[in-house]
Amino acid sequence: MSKFVVTQYGTPKQILKFPDHYVALAVTVDDTGVTPNAEGKKIVPAGTIMGGGVLTDPTKKAVKATTSGTPAVSNAEGVLLNDVDVTYGPAPGALVIHGFVEIGKLPAAPTAEEVSALKQITFIA
Repeated sequence: MSKFVVTQYGTPKQILKFPDHYVALAVTVDDTGVTPNAEGKKIVPAGTIMGGGVLTDPTKKAVKATTSGTPAVSNAEGVLLNDVDVTYGPAPGALVIHGFVEIGKLPAAPTAEEVSALKQITFIA
């Protein structure tokens, strides 16, 4: 029995305010804790604030950023550039670490702690 994956292509969602001015790193996006959508696919949406230690150790997987401690500090390291399908396990993606990101195109507005942690990203309305 063969397994077939059908992929539909279209124009990806653009989260960047100025698409010609950004720096992104290749990362592996973790599938842990990602909830399947109505079609059964696990999609990490473009604009998700990610962390997980990928800047200091490229062998680590990028995970959704978290905030902890007193005072509150985020482990955010970047913003996911495109949707990443992790239905069949961890998958490659691009993490924006420098650039101008449009807040209205993110799945959730960044917290003050995330904005503080992402020093080279400017969030624009």
